[in-house]
Amino acid sequence: MANHMTSLFGPGKRHWVPGHEEIELALVKLYAVTGEEKYLDFANWLLEERGHGYGSKGDEGDWNPLYYQDDKPVREMTDIAGHAVRAMYLYCGMADVAAFRRDTGYIDAMHRLWEDVVLRNMYVTGGIGSSHHNEGFTEDYDLPNEEAYCETCASIGMVYWNWRMNQFTGDATYIDVLERSMYNGALAGISLAGDRFFYVNPLASKGGHHRQAWYGCACCPSQVSRFLPSVGNYIYGLSDDALWVNLYIGNTAGFELNGKAVRLRQETGYPWDGAVTLTIESVSAPLKEAIRLRLPGWCASYTIAVNGETIASPHTDRGYAVINREWKTGDRIALSFDMPVEVVAADPRVMVNAGKRAIQRGPLVYCVEEADNRDSFDRIALSPETTYQAEFRPSLLGGVTAVTATGNGRSFTLIPYYAWDNREAGEMKVWMDYKEE
Repeated sequence: MANHMTSLFGPGKRHWVPGHEEIELALVKLYAVTGEEKYLDFANWLLEERGHGYGSKGDEGDWNPLYYQDDKPVREMTDIAGHAVRAMYLYCGMADVAAFRRDTGYIDAMHRLWEDVVLRNMYVTGGIGSSHHNEGFTEDYDLPNEEAYCETCASIGMVYWNWRMNQFTGDATYIDVLERSMYNGALAGISLAGDRFFYVNPLASKGGHHRQAWYGCACCPSQVSRFLPSVGNYIYGLSDDALWVNLYIGNTAGFELNGKAVRLRQETGYPWDGAVTLTIESVSAPLKEAIRLRLPGWCASYTIAVNGETIASPHTDRGYAVINREWKTGDRIALSFDMPVEVVAADPRVMVNAGKRAIQRGPLVYCVEEADNRDSFDRIALSPETTYQAEFRPSLLGGVTAVTATGNGRSFTLIPYYAWDNREAGEMKVWMDYKEE
């Protein structure tokens, strides 16, 4: 099929701007497997076709260049626009091509776009795309809660894109965003039973928004079903001089690093608690490469010990603690991340959240559901005097750490946002009124 496409489209042949940017990723993967340069060339050519007036829907209707990210050449892009999922795939395709071509023009554009997405158009859940009208964006800081679109596919796209940005830069900031999108925006897209799905992920509901078993446009269920098995790909990274630990998820993994076979076991209760143990189960030869441990952006205090000896002031670089030593079989790293309950304020330019606050603990954003707060839902409010107690409840929603907030003579319960709408219908909200007095 790829050969057929390259016979029809390309320099000196027909023009083509795909309406949904996915073929570029597939072509780069095909190039990586086959080594045939023509597939990478074709992916690059498809990206360069954008912004020159070549887009067409044929007999299907008018082509909207802004909706399809076709309003300007990709190197000139500064602001995310149009359909959110399409934009994510475009940026992933640009990243993939840039990785092989070392195209600084693409990389510069992605840095500009990332700042626009994350600083001005991303929800606290890591979701993107505020508008039902175009399944995408309107203007900066327009982030409605009940009307939020936040398509599940777009949150998963944020994982894909931020993983690539981390690969370019070695900067943990991108994994912070990946983790936020994964644990909140993406994970909410599937029910605890695994049989119902959200297409749209609002941050508030009057009780009428529910997951469905299927959709006529079935991208989200199939996207979730391929994403969940891929999560292991994002836990670790390798470079010539280091093994990178990006996510804290229990696993056993094998690597080959500079010709040395390494087997690593990670044990943790994360995200419910911040205790992590990494054990080198085996290494075929002494490992002199560094181990880089991501320090989550939400964590203000942590400890690291190697073989029981605390490292008082570990060297840090771009959000990673860098531990240099000669690693041997049986070496053990113990991390402990403090996980206090955090009260989060939105950017003041997000008008709908003026006078409101959200709750986060570790990587998880919390919400209040009517199912836990039937008598007080409409009166829920936070203040500087509110206290918070986190407690793991094994019988609640498959086992979650719930947060009890107490203030003004009443208490209410918060649950992780990803777990909402798994019980009886009722109201939900992430952003709660905040009273200074």
